[in-house]
Amino acid sequence: MMRNYKSVISFIACLMICINSKAQVLSGLQNNFINFQKANLHEKIYVHTDKNFYLTGEILWFKIYNTDGSTNKIIDLSKVAYVEILDNKHNAVLQAKIALNQGTGTGSFYIPFSLTNGNYQLRAYTSWMKNFDVDYFFEKQITIVNPVKVSPAQPKSVSSVYDVQFFPEGGHLVKGLNSKIALKVTTPDGKGADCTGAIINQQNDTVVRFKSLKFGIGSFSFTPLAQTGYKVIIKTGGTIITKELPEISNQGYVMQVTDHGADWEVSVKNSDSTRTSVVYSIVHNRHTINLAESASITNGSAHFNINKNKLSEGLSYITLFDGQQRPICERLIFKRPNRKLVISANTDNKLYDNRKKVSLSITTRNKDNKNIPANLSLSVYRLDSLQNNDAAHIAGYLWLSADLKGHIESPDYYIENNNEETNQAIDNVLLSQGWTQFDWSKILAGEKPRFTFLPEYTGPIITGKIVNSKTEQPANNITAYVTIAGTRHQLYTAKSDSTGKLLFNTRDFYGSNELFAQTQWQQDSIYRIDIVNPFSEQYGQQTMPLLNLNTGTKKLLADNSLNMQVQNIFTAKQLKQFNNPAADTALFYGKPTYTYLLDDYTRFPTIEDVIHEYVRLVVMTRDRGKTGLQIINNDKTTLPGQPLVLLDARPIFDVDKIFTVDPLKVKRLDVVGTNYVYGPAVFNGIISFITYNGQSTNIQLDQHTIVMDYDGLQLERKFYSPVYDSDQQINSSIPDFRNVLYWNPKADTDPQGQNKLSFFTGDKPGHYIGIIEGIAQNGEAGSQYFYFEVKSK
Repeated sequence: MMRNYKSVISFIACLMICINSKAQVLSGLQNNFINFQKANLHEKIYVHTDKNFYLTGEILWFKIYNTDGSTNKIIDLSKVAYVEILDNKHNAVLQAKIALNQGTGTGSFYIPFSLTNGNYQLRAYTSWMKNFDVDYFFEKQITIVNPVKVSPAQPKSVSSVYDVQFFPEGGHLVKGLNSKIALKVTTPDGKGADCTGAIINQQNDTVVRFKSLKFGIGSFSFTPLAQTGYKVIIKTGGTIITKELPEISNQGYVMQVTDHGADWEVSVKNSDSTRTSVVYSIVHNRHTINLAESASITNGSAHFNINKNKLSEGLSYITLFDGQQRPICERLIFKRPNRKLVISANTDNKLYDNRKKVSLSITTRNKDNKNIPANLSLSVYRLDSLQNNDAAHIAGYLWLSADLKGHIESPDYYIENNNEETNQAIDNVLLSQGWTQFDWSKILAGEKPRFTFLPEYTGPIITGKIVNSKTEQPANNITAYVTIAGTRHQLYTAKSDSTGKLLFNTRDFYGSNELFAQTQWQQDSIYRIDIVNPFSEQYGQQTMPLLNLNTGTKKLLADNSLNMQVQNIFTAKQLKQFNNPAADTALFYGKPTYTYLLDDYTRFPTIEDVIHEYVRLVVMTRDRGKTGLQIINNDKTTLPGQPLVLLDARPIFDVDKIFTVDPLKVKRLDVVGTNYVYGPAVFNGIISFITYNGQSTNIQLDQHTIVMDYDGLQLERKFYSPVYDSDQQINSSIPDFRNVLYWNPKADTDPQGQNKLSFFTGDKPGHYIGIIEGIAQNGEAGSQYFYFEVKSK
């Protein structure tokens, strides 16, 4: 009896050790993931464009929504978004830096006549997003047609060139174990292709038949009985394709996930059914862990149940680990979001004459039918065979496309429909994603993420690199200066790190300006500064399909081209109006100790006379034939060393040059009579000359100064929407051939979820569509359409 009692105690002790060991492993996995991800904030960008088809000579309008990747709420982190239009060779044909204010921003591109016909990629990202995979940049296809420029002959796409891929569930095929396999077939233009097919074994027997379900994606179950000898025969579009299956391992793990409505069942199988081992399951949504469990594999299998109520809405990742904490299988699942922004939009009529007022009422509600405020953008344009409604909008992007790699065809289909076919279709999409972007080796090793690019909290960061011009080696601990010329002079300083990197944090930097970069050349004459391109030079694998315009569009293109040319001729002035942002015009040093407006004093022929006659606190010195300046404190003591001398915010380190400036061109002289710390630089006072035209009077530059044109934030263009309130305006002979009747990137609803807007029809009859998109404060996203017709009298 005592022996049996001891055996029971021993068994219980071993069981407790095993339980504690599993708990420790799970705790370690969770802690490593949390520590890695908490410093790994993700931004998602969505761009609403006014339409998707453009002629050269037209303006592309857009609004940017920057959201928190974990909640879809608008996030006020980055203050700059980078927007590009790329051709099929990843050449940027248009680029802009867009100011983000409270997480949103607006911009535009004039489509130049230098572009050729084709499909282009509009992509957008922040500096912070450049730390992550480019597949998570926002990307959207737009079409540009130049009706007056003959395009080079487009190579005809070969109909038989299909891309066929197979994705085993969990990542692996293992001999003797049943697996679900997703297949994805796409055409040369990136669209899914419906297909049927079969797997043929070594004896040429058909062991599995399958077909795609939606957008060329499908799935089937298959148990490989051998590691080699299988081939797949696929038929699509009249073409027969033969492919190999993914590698079949002799041993390993497979996983299967089954949706039971209220929960998911996860089945894990091991090829060695005689071995008892442990497997760990982590369920997370890239940001937080929702579930962490362990199970013992007995007789070759183990099971987990995932309660859907415990998961976040949207995408989640199931990752399985073996007893050595090595990731062995991974799978995506999707919990349909209940949160949805419901937008209602109603015009006062469905049919309008030319030049008539359209009154629009917008209401935004949550899923509980309660009115809530929302951040919205609105576009109204004419529909035709070239310009159609987009199949991808903000909800489908934020909930699905933003977290998946590659092109997701018609993401709104999966969000807006909830039935058995759609649920199977979205599961096939998730199966076709394969392994995710997580580098578990770094997470499990306890490493913290390293970032190359910083968030831009105040404005564009100008990045430079300083090197020894003789050795080309990076120079450490060197202070550099950047001046941005223009109507508002700006000076920024930075000190290089061990890699020679310089970061100049700018603020309120708008428009294209001349940039001057230099060091204190009298001390650092051997160094060269290179300014780094702020736009990403990394590109995804996706290519744009070739544009094929049929002959039936010739007349429509000619008509639209005429409309565009008429608008550009008669409203050229209105199309070139921009909002000038309110910016602080004071120089970085704020209020100086003394300011001298030179027109208030006797005008002297030289700067030397000006300083000598009436500028207090400043004295001239002579040393070995060189002229210097020094500042005297109010206590009559002299500040040691040379002060910083500026001419239109440009540092002038050779003081003799300042004496060559014509004082009649100088408007103001500021003196800062104390030591001044500005970033990494410490100045022994400041003497600042400001000219009338801000052009520094063409003073000779130091040979080491880098001068270049540099674009700041894009100035916001005003959308021209004519008003026809009077008979005189209605009867005006100026034609109104607008294709886009209205664009409003700030169509927000008020705290009661309401907004009333109005615009006017033009002279072009036809069917028009209005598209509203946006996000509520709680991250609920939605879109809505409305339609009306314009008829000529």
